[in-house]
Amino acid sequence: MSMTRGAHVADAVTTSRLAVEMEHVTKRFSPQGPDVLQDVSLHVRPGEFVSLVGASGCGKSTLLNLLAGLESPSSGMIATDGAPTLMFQESALMPWLTAGKNVELALLLRGVPRRERKDMAMELLTMVHLERSYNQRPHELSGGMRQRVAIARAIAQDRRVLLMDEPFAALDAITRDLIHEELTRVWQDTGLSVVFVTHNVREAVRLGQRVLLMSSRPGRIVKEWVIDIAEPRRLDSPQVADIASQITDELRQEIRRHAH
Repeated sequence: MSMTRGAHVADAVTTSRLAVEMEHVTKRFSPQGPDVLQDVSLHVRPGEFVSLVGASGCGKSTLLNLLAGLESPSSGMIATDGAPTLMFQESALMPWLTAGKNVELALLLRGVPRRERKDMAMELLTMVHLERSYNQRPHELSGGMRQRVAIARAIAQDRRVLLMDEPFAALDAITRDLIHEELTRVWQDTGLSVVFVTHNVREAVRLGQRVLLMSSRPGRIVKEWVIDIAEPRRLDSPQVADIASQITDELRQEIRRHAH
């Protein structure tokens, strides 16, 4: 496992059973500065999809950056099943490369031989229903299609953990709903472990097996919901709406608690 150490180091036997483990992680950006995250512990099992929600500025993106190794914890221990892939709100495709070549670039960086890259890229684009877009450049694709290429590129990196930081926030509701279906199918097919950050509570419930609520700064995980809703799920289903309503009520209380 990839491990970042702070003040506490967990037993390697314990961490080996998990895709993601954070133990008592605190993060501040300067020695005398306030805690952005405080005593956060998070466990994600292999193949699990976990959604994180919370108010703006609660430290969700900082948590992902720590998991990705872009930041180091001030204290605590972080371990992941290999180096994770981090996917942002923007697809961040290379505009001068076609969709296929964007995916091939990830394969190149992974060390896949040239003669194999095109076929593998086509397979990955087919997985997200974009096989006809292999030769299209990003400006020729809709926002939803660009994000699907980004998903294919993320899978091409062959990592076991996928971190997603509000990847669908800029999409309209119908496109987002369609991509939810694509992401769920890809997640089930690949067995990836996913940590998904979103402001959209319904989206969190629609996608996640668990939803974790973070408090406002300092960010802490204050409540968890296990989402026992069979697939296929829909954003507008009564079960999703009911759980989302419960989480939204708790989120409002957290915001009020920290507003004074």
